[in-house]
Amino acid sequence: QVEVVESGGGLVQPGGSLRLSCSVSGLTFTNYGMTWYRQAPGKEREFVAAISSSGSIKNYADDVEGRFTISRDNVMNTAFLQMDSLKPEDTAIYYCCAKRFLDYWGQGTQVTVSS
Repeated sequence: QVEVVESGGGLVQPGGSLRLSCSVSGLTFTNYGMTWYRQAPGKEREFVAAISSSGSIKNYADDVEGRFTISRDNVMNTAFLQMDSLKPEDTAIYYCCAKRFLDYWGQGTQVTVSS
């Protein structure tokens, strides 16, 4: 049984930082690329960042490039999203997805950026 579990969300002031974690079990983690998405209230889910199975290739959405950093630990079977210089418009539920032939999604973690 595959499990994808996000954690690390919360309330932070503008300009602050958060580090999200995505713990994966039930599959061979090193075979899967990992992607972070987010969904703000009233909006469609959107791509945030992705990392290849080896960690050598990373991609970012334009509006998070330079502020967010995706990484992974293939020993801990965990992906991370370091979010710095947070803005109110980053407020959303953040989802992690393990991607190969099938996609496995987590339940999401709420990030709220507000003063």
